[in-house]
Amino acid sequence: MELLACLNRVLAEPVSSRFDIPPWPNSSMDGYALRAHDTREGGPGSPVELQIVGTIPAGSVAGHPLGAGQVFRIFTGAPLPDGADSVIPQEEVQVQDERIRLRRPVAEGEFVRPRGEDLKAGETALEVGQVIGPAQIGLLATLGRSRALVFRRPRVAILSTGDEVVDLGGEVTQGKIPNSNSYALMAQVVEAGGEPLNVGVARDRRESIEERLRWGLSADVLISSAGVSVGDYDVVREALRRLGAELHLWQVAMRPGKPVTFGSLGGRPIFGLPGNPVSAMVTFELFVRPALRKMAGHTALHRPQIRARALSPIPNPGGRRGYLRVTVSAEGGEYGARLTGNQGSAVLTSMVSAAGLAVVPPDTTIPAGGSVPVILLKPFPS
Repeated sequence: MELLACLNRVLAEPVSSRFDIPPWPNSSMDGYALRAHDTREGGPGSPVELQIVGTIPAGSVAGHPLGAGQVFRIFTGAPLPDGADSVIPQEEVQVQDERIRLRRPVAEGEFVRPRGEDLKAGETALEVGQVIGPAQIGLLATLGRSRALVFRRPRVAILSTGDEVVDLGGEVTQGKIPNSNSYALMAQVVEAGGEPLNVGVARDRRESIEERLRWGLSADVLISSAGVSVGDYDVVREALRRLGAELHLWQVAMRPGKPVTFGSLGGRPIFGLPGNPVSAMVTFELFVRPALRKMAGHTALHRPQIRARALSPIPNPGGRRGYLRVTVSAEGGEYGARLTGNQGSAVLTSMVSAAGLAVVPPDTTIPAGGSVPVILLKPFPS
């Protein structure tokens, strides 16, 4: 893949340097290249004078070696001339009549970037599995690489179902709701490193759902939202079976998001997520996101987790483990967590406010001051 298109993807090959970087000793300052030995007698009361015998701009090389008692005017990045071993910055010398005067001894190697300081020829520069950021792009360019082999982003088909769901641009009349799930899930797919394919909204009829599912099977992963519970119109699982899918899991003891289905068809993972928008987003975070990151070559699959002090009680009634939306703050050297408010599975504003998901056992209330694990959904200072 072309170099800039590799940004934020995962490297699929080790990259080694074909040459030393830098390939020759060069100056790290604008100044004068010299032999440190020639300055050993320099001091505040005994300046040393050396003759300027040439200039080396960046991108050029000296026309001849440096002799005893001589210096080259040199600029940052220019290669040292043969015979030189040090550089003194221009602001530390006096210049007169093609000679410089300096009042201190210069240490060997001073202001010189040695050959191979960054990388030696044959040394591994980037490992498989590294996420390519701007620094990696710069290093690949330094290595002369215009392309790199990266893991492909998984293509993820997203289907929403329901007679009540109206896609964007349609008229939302009484009894109808806008199609928020497709767009929230597509955004989560992009954030996880995938490429979303919107296969639209299917009616609550097996034929309509099967038609859309067949379209979605052109992707690497298929996600549906709604239609996987136990109602009369929940027919997604039946449609998947008719298409030949093998269903491995149905229902998880969690809140929100109990009616989750996982299956496969032709080696392709299929996720049936709940229809309530918060449930769909939370189950995506816990089940789909790690799978997509694995497929995209990442080694860090899960969100970071911290322990926080409950700033007010965090109740989780009922017999299912709770993944409850909380704000997160840093107070007195520790994290604090507080419920975002109404934890209803249709209250999408609770996800907007949430920095994390507090993980609370069944039938448990974390008291104010108690400790609770929190899965961070947003970057937060260490």
